[in-house]
Amino acid sequence: MADSDIRVNTFGTLLTAMVTPFTKDGDVDYDAAGHLAAKLVDDGCDGLVVTGTTGETSTLTDEENLGMFKVVLEAVGGCAKVIAGTGTNDTRHSVNLSRRAAELGVDGLLLVTPYYNKPSQAGVQAHFETVASATDLPVMLYDIPGRSGIPIQPETIIRLAEHPNIKGLKDAKADFGSVTSVLAKTDLAVYSGDDGLTLPWMAAGALGVVSVTAHVVTKQFRALVDAGLAGDFATARAIHFELDPVIRGIMTRVQGAVAAKQVLTWQGVLPSSTVRLPLVEPSDAELDLIRADLAEAGMDFA
Repeated sequence: MADSDIRVNTFGTLLTAMVTPFTKDGDVDYDAAGHLAAKLVDDGCDGLVVTGTTGETSTLTDEENLGMFKVVLEAVGGCAKVIAGTGTNDTRHSVNLSRRAAELGVDGLLLVTPYYNKPSQAGVQAHFETVASATDLPVMLYDIPGRSGIPIQPETIIRLAEHPNIKGLKDAKADFGSVTSVLAKTDLAVYSGDDGLTLPWMAAGALGVVSVTAHVVTKQFRALVDAGLAGDFATARAIHFELDPVIRGIMTRVQGAVAAKQVLTWQGVLPSSTVRLPLVEPSDAELDLIRADLAEAGMDFA
């Protein structure tokens, strides 16, 4: 059985999966990205995931991905870990993008399960091992079958943990049994990839969360993670309940990047809530639901 005390904090403990800001014309707004990164770190993030799912990586060019890595490094490099989302469903493409990200000086890589292809578990393992071997950077696996179409089975994760560069797991599978097996049988730094499961995952030994909702309530998530790390689950539970309506508003009414950008615009953090097709901005009815959820948490954007 792995000892949670020996899990190395390679990536940070509170990581926000950053949105990629766009101008109203749909171009990447690098200035807004730099300002957002600095604010998130000032408010308590010790890591940022750049151009992951919430960063709309699937509609970014490689040059836009690299531009985001560069601007976030310039804004917060040395103050927080910058984790580059370089995983795709094409192993060669992922290797190339990972190497280019490494040249820029990122602190680690987030590699998502290959999507659409539906490889076997042997193919999943070979994909991750190939990309992880392409640089010397630490790798966080990203298990999100709701988007990738297939899970990373716990047995596969346990085998992958033997790779010297694979150091972490972002779990967005909501399978407590799988997470328990990984925590029990590996030394991987496990992170909740589902904001609402941060508390139970940390109670089992996870190091923290890669969060979308933390865009808009960073300090509260910092307090939740710190309480969990300290073993103060009474405090963590109280914060968990306070955050519940915010998580509902960001994560269940519309796609997370769409909601996060809208609320960040309401907060005056972003100048635009623009997303790229096929994502669209919320309808009036959806906006009303988000406002009502946030109002339940004492956040008034009426």
